[in-house]
Amino acid sequence: MSTSPFPKRNLPLLPLRGLLVYPTMVLHLDVGRDKSVRALEKAMVGENLIVLASQTETNIDDPEPNDIFRMGTVARVKQMLKLPNGTIRVLVEGLSRAKVLEYTETDDHYEVDIFEIKEKEDTDPEVEALMRAVIQQFEQYVKISKKANQETVAAVTDIEEPGRLADAIASNLTLKIKDKQAILEAVDVKTRLETLMRILSDEREVLELERKIHQRVRKQMEKTQKEYYLREQMKAIQKELGEKEGRQGEVEELRKKLAKLTLPEAVQEKVEKEIERLEKMPATSAEGSVVRTYIDWILSLPWTEATPDEIDINKAEQILNDEHYGLEKVKERILEYLAVQKLVNKLRGPILCLVGPPGVGKTSLARSIANSLNRKFVRVSLGGVRDEAEIRGHRRTYIGALPGRIIQGMKTAGTINPVFLLDEIDKMSNDFRGDPSSAMLEVLDPEQNSTFSDHYIELNYDLSKVMFICTANVMHNIPRPLLDRMEMIYIPGYTELEKLHIVKNHLLPKQLEAHGLTKEKMGLSDETILKVIREYTRESGVRNLERQIGALCRKTAKQIVAGEKKRVTITAKNLNNYLGAPKFRFGLAELEDQVGVVTGLAWTETGGDTLSIEVAIAPGKGKLTLTGQLGDVMKESAQAAFTYIRSRAEQLKIPTDFNEKNDIHIHVPEGAIPKDGPSAGISMATALVSALTGIPVSREVAMTGEITLRGRVLPIGGVKEKCLSAHRAGIKKVLLPKDNGKDIDDIPESVRKELKIVLVEHVDQVLEQALVRE
Repeated sequence: MSTSPFPKRNLPLLPLRGLLVYPTMVLHLDVGRDKSVRALEKAMVGENLIVLASQTETNIDDPEPNDIFRMGTVARVKQMLKLPNGTIRVLVEGLSRAKVLEYTETDDHYEVDIFEIKEKEDTDPEVEALMRAVIQQFEQYVKISKKANQETVAAVTDIEEPGRLADAIASNLTLKIKDKQAILEAVDVKTRLETLMRILSDEREVLELERKIHQRVRKQMEKTQKEYYLREQMKAIQKELGEKEGRQGEVEELRKKLAKLTLPEAVQEKVEKEIERLEKMPATSAEGSVVRTYIDWILSLPWTEATPDEIDINKAEQILNDEHYGLEKVKERILEYLAVQKLVNKLRGPILCLVGPPGVGKTSLARSIANSLNRKFVRVSLGGVRDEAEIRGHRRTYIGALPGRIIQGMKTAGTINPVFLLDEIDKMSNDFRGDPSSAMLEVLDPEQNSTFSDHYIELNYDLSKVMFICTANVMHNIPRPLLDRMEMIYIPGYTELEKLHIVKNHLLPKQLEAHGLTKEKMGLSDETILKVIREYTRESGVRNLERQIGALCRKTAKQIVAGEKKRVTITAKNLNNYLGAPKFRFGLAELEDQVGVVTGLAWTETGGDTLSIEVAIAPGKGKLTLTGQLGDVMKESAQAAFTYIRSRAEQLKIPTDFNEKNDIHIHVPEGAIPKDGPSAGISMATALVSALTGIPVSREVAMTGEITLRGRVLPIGGVKEKCLSAHRAGIKKVLLPKDNGKDIDDIPESVRKELKIVLVEHVDQVLEQALVRE
């Protein structure tokens, strides 16, 4: 066969994506690209002829000439229909092969100069043989693939022209564009038939492989189904015979788990023995589930898995500073631990106990410590725990026995070196079920906890690598032996300045995010925050303060959603509109100097507080009355102060027979709240002297200290908390026992600057500082 080109002609070109049109083919095309539509319109203006050429890559949306094959097909546009979605559906008929010589237009649409190749169909014996071989290959391909029907095969085999036969077969094959293009570019019929033979042969081999794989998968599925059927039959037979059902599978599963773990030798032996016991037990045995649960617990506990400590002092310090403001002593202790750990590499976990009022961040600090160490964090609350088994676990003889909270916590952690928080350790109690605080001794003793024994596990468990952190509100509720095993770190509370920083850096961003707000939508100045701190909260921590910030966010959110405002600015002046009337009076505990009224300083479980002590003198027979739910120690302090004043009546210029002609009433307001402690001694003595002499007590002075019968002032506890409460109340001068001078360094510098602290060792000095003499 020979080919002869037509004279050169110019036609519009339509690039095709993932599609190729052979001569004599009739098919529909959907045209949507702008250039293609314009090329189609150009063709319709002329002879309805257009060149169809395929793109080399289908993912190119706007192809350049280099992205389009040079061999294409001249086609006649027989029909054109515009679809509702804007595309055009075209019916085209391939006429002849054409070689693109040159692009004459590429901007508005593609237009090319082409040589149209006309085929001369002439057959010789070799071509005839190739045709028969191709038809045979095609029939086998159809038989295997089933992608074409017999009618198609019959229609193809009726074609006598070799070139057209090759094109017809190629159009019915599912081939890649490059393979179809190779057939289109094969102008010589022999070459075209040989190319088609090679492609058909390759396709047939791939199809044969697919068929074999499919048969193999099918056989495998049949085998699996058969095995499943046989297993079910075996189960039914075992059930009828009363034999154990599925026990062997359970045991095999447990042995596989055991093989994957690295356990201490004693633990390995124990588990192997228990698995052997389980294997010999009948399915009806109630003990089987107990043994299975026990083995599961042993295998799920971490025995050797540990997280590597990322000991970077600077990074740890940065994490602690970012997540907590203040608390310098605690941070310093953690960094010391890290430094030693880095030098030694083996250090028993310290037992730290964070003691402080609620809301100062004890629990969150423990979480930050875990982050800084890159360790797992586990928290167990001990509040209200009364049963020793909660700590040590139940023995396996009991139904529903479980390990104690310590072992449960270690399972949750999944490592042998987590940061383990024992929350509210001062809230444990005891009853007839044992004393859990005694059980905690072994947990928290660094010398013993490497061999901690849980009643359920019955194996020594190493807790020495765990970093235990305990929290408590008060120290005196913790049993002395337990206290001896812990390192106490006190967190007394925050100053106004610290609270302001905490609100700005932590609480406010947290509440804004929780309420779907941003700083652009809600304005809150430092002055407003200070007013909230002073007039709407009176606490050592920041929990109630966070609630008040949350209330402001809620009311802001309501105004924005209701469309009242786009941005809400809360100022000190309009704060009352959001939080109501102030709950506390900020400023001096008393508004003016008063006779017989002294501001004392008290320590409570929720931090320091100010306490008014009032004395009234009335005609009578010397009766001393004490009210305000005072404890025994406080009553004794009142008696001591009264006796001291009687012994010093002459020097104090008080009638020596005042106790015979007057009744004296000492009252501490907030009578519903029990009060006790020796630190109100000098406060009561000052109030008595003021009431008996008629000299007022300065409203700017607050005091604390124990009194003796000779007028000496003895040291007391809670100095930092008491000074913080005095600062919160706006007191200017605080009288402290001289022996408490060592505690002044614990008071934050910002508080020390605003408080005048006077150290006294005798009541005479107290009276000199407190009484307002003309």
